[in-house]
Amino acid sequence: MILVCGLLADAVAELMCARLEDMGLDYFFLDERRYPGAFDVSWEIRPAGVTGWVAGPDRRVALDDLTGVYIRYVEYRESLEPGAPSAEAQGAAGRREERTQQMVRAEFQASLMQLVDLLPCVVVNRARASISNDSKLWQGFLAGRFGFHTPRTLATTDPEAARAFYEACGRRVIFKSLSSVRSIVRPLDEESLSRLDLLPNCPTQFQERVEGVDVRVHVVGEDVYPTRIVSEATDYRYARRQGAEIAMEATEIPDDIAAACVGLSRALGLTVAGIDLLRTPDGRFYCFEANPSPGFIFYERATGQPISEAIARLLHRGATSPRAARVTDRRSRPSPDARTGRRPGGPRRKRRKAS
Repeated sequence: MILVCGLLADAVAELMCARLEDMGLDYFFLDERRYPGAFDVSWEIRPAGVTGWVAGPDRRVALDDLTGVYIRYVEYRESLEPGAPSAEAQGAAGRREERTQQMVRAEFQASLMQLVDLLPCVVVNRARASISNDSKLWQGFLAGRFGFHTPRTLATTDPEAARAFYEACGRRVIFKSLSSVRSIVRPLDEESLSRLDLLPNCPTQFQERVEGVDVRVHVVGEDVYPTRIVSEATDYRYARRQGAEIAMEATEIPDDIAAACVGLSRALGLTVAGIDLLRTPDGRFYCFEANPSPGFIFYERATGQPISEAIARLLHRGATSPRAARVTDRRSRPSPDARTGRRPGGPRRKRRKAS
């Protein structure tokens, strides 16, 4: 039995359910938007381990029966009740009630996060492993230990330090968020330079711009699925918004780079990761970050790489998720439509295994 936790409106969670359905694997979907209420969880810690159950409108599943968990962590930023008046509209009493509801919703989330951290089955991904993305600078430091190059980086609230860094990098600099909160990567151009005096309001990460081809590597257990991305956009995820074209295709990467991706994922304690690389014209690989909750549907639909199938098989096998490994570990090493479950045409899988 596989447990899928997330929101029905999330395309990645929807794809995973469609994939499991397509493969005939039994799963239970816990809609976090309806938890608690329509869905409930109860668990306790005993000397032998964790025991308990998850339940929904139609059935109850024992935690002991789970071979794997796929979870998308949800941030509860608005009222659970559709159409409910805002806290501001309700005055001081409303703000106090909103604060109480925030605390309650945080408890909902924590109850799931702490449970998946304790379950002995494979989990994609455990909460404590996922927080590594809260510090992209630390991830970059760790990536260097696995042989990846990393761009010159500055984190600052000082406008003058940012201007000096801009000049030192030959005026080829990009900027983005420091945290795990998604931001659009932008070039530090004339317009952005004119707003540097706003830096004291928000710490910002600046990096030297490196020329090359973007490569997203999805690590699933011991396997890697590299995708080559070609786009004129600074941030290819928003190419269409920036009026640029984007092309993606399955590609190959050297064995040592594949091994480094697997090793980095293990060091972070991640069973599945989306690692953002850049290959320079002279063959060097730069690493920018490791995403602990990758939106692989974007890449799978474009290339036909069976990423969701690989995740489903990993969850079904029930192998234990990796714990955070020592940083010295350098061991080598067609998608269905989310709604119909039908397989589109596409290239055959290209998988490299760590040796």
